[in-house]
Amino acid sequence: MKRRHLLLCSLAASAALATPAALAQARPIRLIVPYAAGGPIDVTARVLAERVKDSLGTVIIENRPGGGGNIGADAIAKAAPDGTTIGISAVATHAINPWLFSKMPYDAAKDFAPITQMVRVPNVLVMNADTAARLKIETLRDLIAYARANPGKLNYGSGGNGSAGHLAGEMFKRDAGIFAVHIPYNGGNPAQLALLSGQVDFNFDNLATAAPNIRSGKLKALAVTTLQPSPNLPGVPAVAATLMGFAIDTWWGLVAPAGTPRDVIQKLNAAFVAALNSPEAKARFAGLMAEPVATTPEEFGRFMHGELAKYEKVVKASGAKVD
Repeated sequence: MKRRHLLLCSLAASAALATPAALAQARPIRLIVPYAAGGPIDVTARVLAERVKDSLGTVIIENRPGGGGNIGADAIAKAAPDGTTIGISAVATHAINPWLFSKMPYDAAKDFAPITQMVRVPNVLVMNADTAARLKIETLRDLIAYARANPGKLNYGSGGNGSAGHLAGEMFKRDAGIFAVHIPYNGGNPAQLALLSGQVDFNFDNLATAAPNIRSGKLKALAVTTLQPSPNLPGVPAVAATLMGFAIDTWWGLVAPAGTPRDVIQKLNAAFVAALNSPEAKARFAGLMAEPVATTPEEFGRFMHGELAKYEKVVKASGAKVD
């Protein structure tokens, strides 16, 4: 009886001394994706969740779309910082939206603890193939020369004011010293359909979305927007080869609520970096035209800070605003 009493006391003491981080590992991890199921961000999150189950246990994906990603990101920011809730940060939620929305429910710079970047997906400058042939545009330099000689005659479409395609277009116009009319659509798909039908002349599109129409010959790829050419689009140069320093792409990564213990962040980082570097994940990501980017928490934090600063200038120059 005395031995049983001592055992119970010992178990109670152990439970009392257990840290929130230790208790967190006994519970499933909730990974909040601030976008709808089925898209590239959701797919990559599910691939990694499957790969880390042996080291972290069950990871449950929770889709919280809406508000341009702000609803889901806010849920991550306001979750308990105990390692049981993590989520996706993306170029929209952590670099563009803070300057695009007049009121934000969270502070992108202060309310999150970086874990690791996940992927980078190049954007690509594409023209309607028939339009390019008619205007005799074969290269990016040809496009710039035509636009300079014919100011205002070219237009480009995007998924809406403040979208990645819109901001890439404004950066391109600024750096190339040209003027082209921006035509915003209600989403990326309508913008792509407008390009395919010849209603607009060029778009900056996500490579994963544009690739099928590039391969079919309906769209002509002139350049990718990463600093270096993409291995997923051989033979297509970077915009930066013509306009030095031009770089804008789609990225996303993993964050936890600010205040999550450092040892928990390090454990999450180790597990997800290993998953990102696995041959299985690389193969799945390649199918999405996504390049895995595994980083330390510190590297990802510096990257997000730099992106936030970069897009402040771009968004303000574009005049885009969501009230």
